[in-house]
Amino acid sequence: MASAFGHAYAAIAIGSGFQDKIRSWKFLILGMICSIIPDADVISFSLGIPYESFWGHRGFSHSIFFGILLGILVTALFYKKHFLTRTGLQYILFFSFCTISHGILDALTTGGLGVTFFSPFNNSRYFFPWRPIKVSPIRATNFFGEWGIKVLKSEAIWIGIPASIFIVIRKLIKWKSNDRENRK
Repeated sequence: MASAFGHAYAAIAIGSGFQDKIRSWKFLILGMICSIIPDADVISFSLGIPYESFWGHRGFSHSIFFGILLGILVTALFYKKHFLTRTGLQYILFFSFCTISHGILDALTTGGLGVTFFSPFNNSRYFFPWRPIKVSPIRATNFFGEWGIKVLKSEAIWIGIPASIFIVIRKLIKWKSNDRENRK
């Protein structure tokens, strides 16, 4: 898995692509939580659930279907007045994208058994053919050391740089758009 830091930064980048009128600290924090929540499935290890099972690590909670469900749930709970509106759809898309980004990043890592993108309809596990991100240790205690440093360096290159470029491009587009509006 990618680390919580990598997942959270991806959510911030995704959020930068949405309209300013819906972006807020609450919006971004909920997006970061959505991007991290699929890894709550690590509790399955302590419950004796096999890694490769439906409820195992990188199972159902890493699927596209789960991402959409969580996006709907978060919007219904935190933005209920907007739920059946166009703005509500933007919230659902954002929270769903943040959650789905988790599985995408995990499928780019160097370890694990793959991601069940299409669960519950198909529980096959997938990796992308190109896997440049160093897999993060599951136990937090293992993160603080040489392994964690390697993970953070890898994520800085393969998540941080592309996400930062996206954020800067989004800001430049907004700046240009505002500049054109001010000239009118």
